[in-house]
Amino acid sequence: MKTSEKLAAGWLIVLGFMLTTISAQAMINKHLMFKQIPPGAYDQNDYINHHAVAELDTTAVNGIIFGLPSLVLGGWLALGMRRQGKKEHSAIAKQMDLHLQSMFYRMIAENEGRITVLGFAMQSQLPAAEAREFLDEQAKQFNANFKVSEDGAVSYHFDI
Repeated sequence: MKTSEKLAAGWLIVLGFMLTTISAQAMINKHLMFKQIPPGAYDQNDYINHHAVAELDTTAVNGIIFGLPSLVLGGWLALGMRRQGKKEHSAIAKQMDLHLQSMFYRMIAENEGRITVLGFAMQSQLPAAEAREFLDEQAKQFNANFKVSEDGAVSYHFDI
């Protein structure tokens, strides 16, 4: 469904842009047809192609009538898809945060308040940097103690 919505929005925007461009070009051409002829060269009214002027007027009006709604509808679809994508991304991030929180609390309960970056990273399947960042944030919130082992591993100690 998303692919078809993206295609529809893209085609509507392209179609609307093409039609409004054609309309603008028709208006420019009509303006150029009525450019002033140098004085004394010819009688201006004798050389105006009224059929071409009417055709340019029709092209300009039709381009606006069909082009602007296409642009607006395509833009509206694209904006709606963007908002929906942001909502979905936010919901996934919120769900991930809840999952990490529950895993964190479970590990704290199982290990009597002691947790390491490696243990949390293995359980949550997060990269080490993200696991450390999450644990640092939790340690600040809960006033945890840090202990560094002889080999340099950091363990967090939370009071239960």
